[in-house]
Amino acid sequence: MSRQKDSPSGELQIYLEQHPDTQLLELLQPDMLGILRGKRVVRDEFAKPFGSGLNFCGATVLLDAKGQTFERIDNGGRDGDPDVISTAVPGSLVPVPWAQVPTAQVLLAMAGADGKPFFADPRQVLRNAARPLQDMGLTAVAATELEFYLLEPEGDRPMPKVGRIPGTRRLQDGPQYGSMEDVEDVDPFLAELYAVCKAQNIPAGATLKEFSPGQFEVNLHHVASAELACDHAVLLKRAVKAVARRHGLGASFMAKPFAESAGCSLHVHVSLVDKAGRNVFAGSGPKESFSETLRHAIGGLAAAMGESMAIFAPTANSYRRFRPGLFVPLAPNWGVNHRGVALRIPLSAPQDTRIEHRPGGADGNPYLVMAAILAGIHHGITNRCDPGPMVAPGTVIEEKAELPLRWEAALAAFEAGQILPRYLGKRYHQLYASCRREECDRFHAEITDRDYEWYLRAG
Repeated sequence: MSRQKDSPSGELQIYLEQHPDTQLLELLQPDMLGILRGKRVVRDEFAKPFGSGLNFCGATVLLDAKGQTFERIDNGGRDGDPDVISTAVPGSLVPVPWAQVPTAQVLLAMAGADGKPFFADPRQVLRNAARPLQDMGLTAVAATELEFYLLEPEGDRPMPKVGRIPGTRRLQDGPQYGSMEDVEDVDPFLAELYAVCKAQNIPAGATLKEFSPGQFEVNLHHVASAELACDHAVLLKRAVKAVARRHGLGASFMAKPFAESAGCSLHVHVSLVDKAGRNVFAGSGPKESFSETLRHAIGGLAAAMGESMAIFAPTANSYRRFRPGLFVPLAPNWGVNHRGVALRIPLSAPQDTRIEHRPGGADGNPYLVMAAILAGIHHGITNRCDPGPMVAPGTVIEEKAELPLRWEAALAAFEAGQILPRYLGKRYHQLYASCRREECDRFHAEITDRDYEWYLRAG
């Protein structure tokens, strides 16, 4: 999804010249969990988001996983649910290939009635967090890797889409990591997904059959804009789900849909380039594979990781993913070419030296995850944070939980955090904590089948 230099109204005009049959426009706004919410407008109203903007419910970005507002905050309830002014994000106007009638979509950015960025819009939170690095003349180059499950369309419980043993009706056993036959089994889905990504300027790269039945990963190419990388992530999730429906399948980016199978992660690759285009993470000589700047960035990410877990793992289910032996980090460790660490330096040429940030789940909001990452990097560089000893390649790690790996503990660490409020904004930091804690309490107030199975007779 390229950014165009033309005026917003010019972008719309060019698009309609190229797609004259367009009847509907979908206006998309990611909420606190990264769920795209919005509305459709007819052709007579297309111009509004590309001009002075249109009224949009400000509480749209402050909903829980069920689409409900929160009682513990004023926004969306006691404050009269005021509108904000939303405008199109330049360069995000693209077709919706799966729509029944010719339809386009565009992402939105929110501003208050005073014209200032709306503090609760995750895009604006990311812009705020990215500004300190930009003020240093540094640009984040970023990409995401997202894992998801393809699911059978019907059943009493969700079931992964699994290949059958040839010549039988029996399902194959085992994770079948890297199985090309499993990839070929979903060729029609993947072919349409890549066509949709091309139409929507989503830079989809390699596809991998992941470490569980029915689990896949799609990598996205690096771009010199952290915000744009997040746009790609949320739009890829939307495309995967839409194309899966067209092929009679379900798709989910839930962090841990199956207890005995691998969870779904959101890995973020990030490097920094200066005004001359030089990667400041690269080492200065052949014997130095990475710079002190990278070490300090990792030190800052490690220092901020505990208080950031409530963003990297935003729901109750998120924490079921953190189990030993599944390449999920349990401590803020780091190393080169080691998938057991939280902060991995992949093998690469010097100009591609980067950090792979591995704690996040696929259910996280990419904008907030990226905001927390850039906050940690800036904190580390400016305070020259020591990352501690590196985990050497091939080291067998004794996995010990050093991060808050339960929802309540993560929320407590977030609330007590001293790093993130400076980057997310104190007002948003407090709001996020209130909303996530309320959803946590709502979740634990539910009586589930497991309560009856374990405790009804025992009580």
